[in-house]
Amino acid sequence: MEWSILYGSDNQPAFKQIDEYVNNELWQGLNTYLQEAYDIFPKLSYSRCSMQPGWNVKYQKSGKSLCTLYPMQNSFIALVVIGNKEAVEADMLIPSCSEYTKTIYQNTAFSLGGRWLMLQVSEQSVLQDVINLIQIRVKPKENSKR
Repeated sequence: MEWSILYGSDNQPAFKQIDEYVNNELWQGLNTYLQEAYDIFPKLSYSRCSMQPGWNVKYQKSGKSLCTLYPMQNSFIALVVIGNKEAVEADMLIPSCSEYTKTIYQNTAFSLGGRWLMLQVSEQSVLQDVINLIQIRVKPKENSKR
């Protein structure tokens, strides 16, 4: 069943229910990394956005958004916004990223203060790209770089 139907705005899922729905080791890997590397815990938020409606998982550090994760059955999308401050460093990183991430980056126009990268995390290389992009936004604790 579709995520936004299964958990409507009046039916907030528990993190365990999200984990079970996504059922993907890359999901577990990213969540574990973010919580340990940034010493943060995610927040649930409901979005009526037509692109990806429903409950999502947000990570923020000191008021700065690291990423938003959109659960899907056996998969997920990671939204990472690359703003003006990160643009030069991101431009230098992108050539070393997966072909998928390069394509998304090149095809995403700069708008609303940044590039809003919606990355379908379906393989380890894309997961690593997401982590690298997040590290540009906010540096992790020294002993937790991946």
